[in-house]
Amino acid sequence: MSKLQSEALREAITTVKSKSEDKKRNFVETVELQIGLKNYDPQKDKRFSGSVKLPHIPRPKMKICMLGDAQHVEEAEKMGLDYMDVEALKKLNKNKKLVKKLAKKYHAFLASESVIKQIPRLLGPGLNKAGKFPTLVSHQESLESKVNETKATVKFQLKKVLCMGVAVGNLSMEEKQLFQNVQMSVNFLVSLLKKNWQNVRCLYLKSTMGPPQRIF
Repeated sequence: MSKLQSEALREAITTVKSKSEDKKRNFVETVELQIGLKNYDPQKDKRFSGSVKLPHIPRPKMKICMLGDAQHVEEAEKMGLDYMDVEALKKLNKNKKLVKKLAKKYHAFLASESVIKQIPRLLGPGLNKAGKFPTLVSHQESLESKVNETKATVKFQLKKVLCMGVAVGNLSMEEKQLFQNVQMSVNFLVSLLKKNWQNVRCLYLKSTMGPPQRIF
């Protein structure tokens, strides 16, 4: 049973949107779900990690890089998607700093089957440590739909602290779309928690530049 009140959520979304309209920014602000947990010990309790595909893409400008074989590199080039082939990955020479820099540059990575197997050998554990191990793309799938699926997917990962923030939308979205994304994100997050809602201390919605609005 979701404890998220639809009315409170609708109000918060309206407020987040109207607060941002007071001050026009020259970029589209992201809307973040900020989560505070309780009765959870990251040292003892299982640190959860899970991904959910939202109905609407939260960050259309999300930066994705294709680590591809020849065919995928060609497709990526046609789409205007950033890519690297095995030769380019070899040049990083497992250098931790360079791999870290690569992980920082992109929100997510996709990889062809022949490349994904070589990633630990070519790059070491850097991408994995950053929580950005690539998603596999086969040649049976359309690369474009895989890119859109990746853009629509958000990841919840508990590290050492009991708070986290996840991008669940942006201010160019309609209120209804934001509502659907937030609802799905919250319900998914709660399903990952050991005691579900009993582990949720507070939930806020916040646009990049706006003040946080409490929704739980």
